[in-house]
Amino acid sequence: MAISFYNVLLFITAFFLIPFFAVKIVFTGKYRKSIGPKFGLIPERVFEEMTGSPRIWVHAVSVGEVTAAAPIVSSLREMYPGACIVLSTSTETGQEMARRLVTDATSHIYYPLDIPIVVRRVMDRVNPDIFVPVETEIWPNFIRACVKRGTRIVMVNGRISPRSFRRYRKTKFFWKRIMNMLDMIGAISEIDSSRLETLGVEPSRIHVRGNAKYDSLAAGADDALRNEMEARLDIPHGAKVFVAGSTHEGEDDVVLKTYRGLLEKYPDMLMIIVPRHPERGNSVLSLANDAGFYDCITMAEINSGKKRAGRRIIVVDVIGELFKVYSLATMVFCGGSLVPRGGQNILEPAAWGKIVLYGPSMEDFMDERERLEMAGGGITVRNGRELLAETLKLMEDPEALHRKGEAGREIVASNMGAARRYAEMIAKNLEP
Repeated sequence: MAISFYNVLLFITAFFLIPFFAVKIVFTGKYRKSIGPKFGLIPERVFEEMTGSPRIWVHAVSVGEVTAAAPIVSSLREMYPGACIVLSTSTETGQEMARRLVTDATSHIYYPLDIPIVVRRVMDRVNPDIFVPVETEIWPNFIRACVKRGTRIVMVNGRISPRSFRRYRKTKFFWKRIMNMLDMIGAISEIDSSRLETLGVEPSRIHVRGNAKYDSLAAGADDALRNEMEARLDIPHGAKVFVAGSTHEGEDDVVLKTYRGLLEKYPDMLMIIVPRHPERGNSVLSLANDAGFYDCITMAEINSGKKRAGRRIIVVDVIGELFKVYSLATMVFCGGSLVPRGGQNILEPAAWGKIVLYGPSMEDFMDERERLEMAGGGITVRNGRELLAETLKLMEDPEALHRKGEAGREIVASNMGAARRYAEMIAKNLEP
């Protein structure tokens, strides 16, 4: 009865959303690459690539989940050299990141829309022995299809943000049944485990295994990557750089004003702004111009061969560059936190040994925030005035800046190993 209601609701929602997406596709080109495959229209050659055994289907929604999936897939490849590992994503940015970052996967596809006939069509072709959703990505029709086929389901890096928890709890009667169809759930923390239990998941199915993103970030932070970015952006080693990463609308003005204040004391300081959504690049560029900063350049321009030529502000309007950009930072502000968005991944700059400043809205990253703040590698600011004051204070004491940044880096390094633990969970469920 509940699943029938879900499918009726899905149909009604689709009725209103299809015209919206059609307009987006026609006028912006967005979703053009993914819409066909999401309806199961996947080229035959993609399925022909799926050779090997066992067949492991890993699903990572977008860029953040791909970061967690990468070390897990690498561990699985070590354990099963001949396996067919299929990695799916829901977004085009996630797909682009997955193809570049997760080279151990046998094949990359888009996750099908949760329409029964579409799900069956794709499941018949992929024919997985096990399905591995990364973080809490639950689509009822797909989960039911796995159960009917006898495909085991193991969630890894499972987490439930406070906002998601509130939504799930309102319809607990529905999600309790769906989530208990999963054979095993690997949760990031005890908090996530507790939330899953509150939603009705049997405690015996839940195992706390840590955050696989630590593995990916700690392994990726190396000098060669930083040197490559310095050369590409023509930024001298040791230059003062203020990086505002994953900014949302409402935060760009704040960081530009902060940068203006920093220039009064450090006139040679550079700034790199990385909006959370790359398509906002032109909007951020306009805001910078309105603030009197006319010497700006975009990452897209640099990637096409244009030189920075002394310009002070770089707007990163392409995906996949944020983690590398953090390597250049003297000071870091992580966005989605001065506006009510729940925060963004503060582990990325911490992996490079950078102190991270962020606003009070960090609901989606409470565990990471607590760990960094205990080590002194993370600082909460309530507004632009505090952001400028804390930044200036830290820059006046380079020794403390380095020491606290290294403490944050150690937090990331000391929590490595989750990816291997998740791979072992998956292996256990692949045993006859």
